[in-house]
Amino acid sequence: MTTLTGAAWTAETIRGDDAFRNLRDDWVDLYRRCATASPFQAYGWLEGWWHAYARPGRLRLTLVRRDGRLVAAAPLMLLRRGGAGVLVPLGGALADHTEVLVADDVAEPAAGALAGALLREHGWQAIDLPESRPGAVTGTTFWDTWPGRRSRIESSMCQELPALPLDDFIAWLPGKRRRNARHAAALLNRSGLVLHEVGADEAGRAVADLLRLHALQWRNRGINPEHLSPAFAAYLSRAVAAMLAAEQAALIEYRNGDRLLASHLMFLGHDSLDAYLSGVDPVLRKGMDLTMTLLADAMPRAHWLGLSTVSFLRGEEPYKDRWRPRRERNQRIVLVRPASALGLAYAARVRATCAAVAVAKEHAPWLRTVRDRLRT
Repeated sequence: MTTLTGAAWTAETIRGDDAFRNLRDDWVDLYRRCATASPFQAYGWLEGWWHAYARPGRLRLTLVRRDGRLVAAAPLMLLRRGGAGVLVPLGGALADHTEVLVADDVAEPAAGALAGALLREHGWQAIDLPESRPGAVTGTTFWDTWPGRRSRIESSMCQELPALPLDDFIAWLPGKRRRNARHAAALLNRSGLVLHEVGADEAGRAVADLLRLHALQWRNRGINPEHLSPAFAAYLSRAVAAMLAAEQAALIEYRNGDRLLASHLMFLGHDSLDAYLSGVDPVLRKGMDLTMTLLADAMPRAHWLGLSTVSFLRGEEPYKDRWRPRRERNQRIVLVRPASALGLAYAARVRATCAAVAVAKEHAPWLRTVRDRLRT
């Protein structure tokens, strides 16, 4: 641990693998005061992920306090990539948004103190945050305070809908899509499905059922192999229990009698309901519009909570386009330690790799089909 004290400000970087143990209350307070933080920066998500995927000795959790109150945090870990030490966010590829946290009321000085605290840590040459949302503090205030070279690269596409009462949302859709949505909503109402909202005390059982249905839904269709791993099951069970208790998630089950036919896991952010993971029995897929089963609960829930958007999160799957989503592209932000040749080389490799991937997506879309078949 390294510590800097000056006036009412203190900064430290914690490396111990149990660093999250005594941080819950402070982290919850900071998360509440950082308007651009997403649920992927919530305490339950990060603590659960680190508990399941921890790499001993790799944690670099940098914290800034003002008068003892946590005002900025960078939840990172150190990896070696191409000879460079790179700080990457906790959550890895499972996180749709990767950010640092800075309290809104002291944003500029807290961001500057966070940057300074990171630079006082040795052993790294670049910080790589692959999925920063447009307008988030990572790409605004924190970006502006960084004294070294910076790169901003287009990353994953996210798609969002306005959070409206369900009838208003259906009316907002264009003609044919509106008629189809009304028909799908009517089928859902007549289906006899009973919705059950999972409580925190049921999280272990409910997450196991969700993952079982998710595996059935995507069998032979290119499922993310990580979703089948014991580590992912352990992470999701722990994280969802904590996030349900903190009202930062909702897990909805659809039942026909005693039979569970579908589960939808949603994260609840400051201004967005995020559809994270679903599992659907193939029996239900044959006769129902699966997206409507999600939206029929998500739309009124988001509107009742005062949220402005319902997000499909990352991905450009064709089924999302049918609902007229607004498209927002994440940014990959790479920050280089000043005067670091290794850091500059790493940033150049990232830019070149991302450019090559973009060209491949545009001119050789069949590569994605090959990738999905290899995963299967």
